[in-house]
Amino acid sequence: MGCTGWRLLWLACLASTFLQYGAVRVTMGESGVEVVQGDSVTLPCSFFTMMPLFRLSIIWTLTPLSDPDSPMQVIVYDHGQVIESPSFMGRVGFVGMPWSADIILNYTRVSDAGVYRCVVSNPPETGDPGIGELSLTVLAPPSLPVCLWEGDTDAGGNVLLSCVVAEGFPTPQVIWEKLEPDKMTLPVNKDGDTMGSVHIANVSAQTSGLYRCSVTNPLGTQHCYINLSVYTPPDNSPGILQGVLLSLSMALLLLALMVLVLWLHRSAQESKWRNSHEEDECYNEIKYTPSLIKRSFV
Repeated sequence: MGCTGWRLLWLACLASTFLQYGAVRVTMGESGVEVVQGDSVTLPCSFFTMMPLFRLSIIWTLTPLSDPDSPMQVIVYDHGQVIESPSFMGRVGFVGMPWSADIILNYTRVSDAGVYRCVVSNPPETGDPGIGELSLTVLAPPSLPVCLWEGDTDAGGNVLLSCVVAEGFPTPQVIWEKLEPDKMTLPVNKDGDTMGSVHIANVSAQTSGLYRCSVTNPLGTQHCYINLSVYTPPDNSPGILQGVLLSLSMALLLLALMVLVLWLHRSAQESKWRNSHEEDECYNEIKYTPSLIKRSFV
């Protein structure tokens, strides 16, 4: 085979290779990345192309974990220009352009968690654009919880204590405790990932006290408190007893007064009768004295 034949064969192999590897190939390096809220993280996206990079296009999108039905654009590189999404303005940028499609995300937020997609195309490269995906997990301590209560705080009523936490990953554990006067842990009813409640039936004076809700995960713990006061109506038994004793005392006092009045009345009558009798005796003595004198002169 002559030189012309070898050259044709080489061109055929080159054309076959171009057809086989003409599409842009993308590799993400890893399927998932973790970062602590507030820290920076690099999202890798390497690509291979056989064409010059004059018309290179890179698009990063995010499908948020909090709203999977609403994917959004993160950052775009198109014909040498970089366009940042308003939601990531000042927090995202390319690393190593144009030879790499890696991006760095700064000041990460819980809302940044989700599935990131890197789409690379480089016309006139044939085939579909190269696509790669990875998931980003943003670890965050629990946010400050909110403690609420509802129900009837009169003795015998029912009370519901609720604790709501807005953020935290991994999902915070909710713990309810009564701190005063006696410390004890209460059973918690979970309502989704953000709320934990305690139902207290037939409350009494012993139910009153300070209650604490704690939300905790490996990155931290937060608390909120409720001071519960149960109204207990006063016991009327001592009052009734006091009333009875007072009535008896007044009756005895009235009886004593009546006895005293009768005694005084009788004493007055006896004194009057005695004085009348003495006057009669004196009168008799005076009445008979002249006759006696008369007789003595005869």
